[in-house]
Amino acid sequence: MTTESTSVPSSGPWPTAGQAFGLASLAPRRAATDRLPLPRRPVRRRSGVAPLAAVDCLAVLAAASLLGAVHHDARLLLPIAALVLVLDGHGGLYRPAAHTRLLDELPALASRAGVAWCLAAAVVAAYSPVLVIGPLRLGAAYGTHVAVVCLVRALLLARRRRVARERPRSALVVGGAGAARRFAAAAAQHPEYGMRPVGIVGVPEQGGAPRSVGEAGLPVLTTTEEIHRAVIQNSVCDAVFLDDDPGLVTLFQHYGCTTWRVGGERQSGPMGEHLWGYARHRIVPLGERRGLTAKRALDIALAAPALALALPVLLLCALAVRLSDGPGVLFRQERVGQHGRHFTLLKFRTLRPTDDTESATRWNVAGDRRMSAAGSFLRKSSLDELPQLWNILRGDMSLVGPRPERPYFVAQFSKIHTGYAARHRMPVGLTGLAQVHGLRGDTSIEDRCRFDNHYIDHWSLWQDVCILLRTAAGLVRPTGS
Repeated sequence: MTTESTSVPSSGPWPTAGQAFGLASLAPRRAATDRLPLPRRPVRRRSGVAPLAAVDCLAVLAAASLLGAVHHDARLLLPIAALVLVLDGHGGLYRPAAHTRLLDELPALASRAGVAWCLAAAVVAAYSPVLVIGPLRLGAAYGTHVAVVCLVRALLLARRRRVARERPRSALVVGGAGAARRFAAAAAQHPEYGMRPVGIVGVPEQGGAPRSVGEAGLPVLTTTEEIHRAVIQNSVCDAVFLDDDPGLVTLFQHYGCTTWRVGGERQSGPMGEHLWGYARHRIVPLGERRGLTAKRALDIALAAPALALALPVLLLCALAVRLSDGPGVLFRQERVGQHGRHFTLLKFRTLRPTDDTESATRWNVAGDRRMSAAGSFLRKSSLDELPQLWNILRGDMSLVGPRPERPYFVAQFSKIHTGYAARHRMPVGLTGLAQVHGLRGDTSIEDRCRFDNHYIDHWSLWQDVCILLRTAAGLVRPTGS
């Protein structure tokens, strides 16, 4: 998509007051948090993961006491405990909402415990017949496990609800001022949900309805600096989003806040995951998503052999560039990668710009008469991008992700397009969802931004594989950039 010498296209208005607080307003080299001291991460209450996990282990030991002495064997008890921990952890049962009650979780706890006991007992019995558990003893052990979990977990959840009510966490509400004030009022009137709104991130309403008595003290924050001060002064732990804003989500996660989405698309989950009827779900930071290590492993597993196999092609391309355009086969250019970090991107040179300014600020060189036949062929076939396999092995890029752009254009597009800077939450890529939909060269930046953020928000390893297959299929009918 990007070019080695590229005037910025006219793509819409400059940011309004409502966009002033987003990450779109941050410069590529220095974010707003670089101009101010980074806020101390909020002091969090203990998450309670360890006590809840200990309850599951205690339940396994209690259930084992009903079994025969021969079954008091680590080969049986350890697999059961491990399965229970994995299943409950995967189901989010170690991160209950502040107001969660035992009855909300009982079906999930009981079903996972049943699966763990039956599966582990069957596997261990097949491996060692002496450890076979009869159906009656297995049922008694399972019942004891569930009873212990219910009793102890109910006490822990009751304590969590009391602590949440007495010491609610400070929160900022992001959205239109009217809807945000209504949500903040509901949270303030029901402290049992463990959230105390201290401000609204949005645009003040002009001539709006007067605030109620309970809402009068909430300031409306409209700039990154105001958010920064609010996070420091109030030790903000939560950010609640009534509207989608990937840039602000990234900013709050950078501050160490837990981010929540209220409303929007319906989410499957436990009945208890709400705040006074407002359905909510946690926005998981990209770094916490399962499989990102697998993404890097996929990059190395594919890029290394691809670079080796492509070596003859690389040599031929380098020879063609040398013969047609003279010395200087590789083109090096500064690009913006993940989290705004700069790196040097490699390409085969297809056109020699007049100077560095042209290279950094000219948008598109398609049709430039200075381009040789070899350069034109490399661009149309995308062979000029092959040296970026080395960038992938170095960790500058990934095989799949938003295409990297030059700092000059990142600064411009971040001002014009809300959410553009949020593309840098994910490692930049050789190809991406926007590219397989034909958004290359002189196409809509707004459309690319939308596709890139959709890719990040719904990332999966399988989606990467699909994009790579579609990219490979597209090479059969190349269009270039």
